[in-house]
Amino acid sequence: MRKLTAILCLALLAIVALPAHSAEVAVLDWRQALLASDAAQRSMQQLESRLAGQQQEAQSLGQELSQLQQRLQQEGESLPDAQRQSLIQEFQQKGSRFEQLRQQIMEEQMRAEQEFLQQAEPKLEQAVEQVISRHGVQVLVEPQGVLHSEQDLPNLTGEVIEILNSL
Repeated sequence: MRKLTAILCLALLAIVALPAHSAEVAVLDWRQALLASDAAQRSMQQLESRLAGQQQEAQSLGQELSQLQQRLQQEGESLPDAQRQSLIQEFQQKGSRFEQLRQQIMEEQMRAEQEFLQQAEPKLEQAVEQVISRHGVQVLVEPQGVLHSEQDLPNLTGEVIEILNSL
C-alpha cells in the first residue's frame, strides 16, 4: 500500500511538474520586467527627489516664458523700444536658463538609467536563467519579435519580475 501511495504521489508530482517544463518557446519583455521591478521603482523615486528642485525651477521658468511671450505679442508694438528690448533680453535669458535646466535634467535621467541598468543586468540575467531552466525554454523571444504563432506562447515576464524583486 505504501508503494502504491508513493508511486501515485510521484506520478502526481510528475504531472504537476510537467507543464512547468514544457515550454520550448516563450516570450519575455525584459524592459517591462526591469521597469516594473521594485528596484526600478526605488531608483525612479530617488531620481525624482534629486531632481525635484530643478524640475520645479524649470516649470516656473516655463510659465514665466509663456507670460513674457504673451506680453510681447500683445503689447510689443506699443511698448517703448527700451522696454521692449528689456523684455526681449529677459525672455532670452530665461529661455537660456530653461534650456540649460532641461539639458541637465535629461543628462541626469540618462546617467541614472545607465547606472540602474548596470546594477540590474546581473540580476536580470540570473532571474531569466532561473525561469528558463524552470520552464525548459529553448527559445526566448521578445513580444515585439513574434510575428505569428499558432499557439499562445507563455509570457514569462511576470515571473521574472517576481524573481527580480526577491533578489
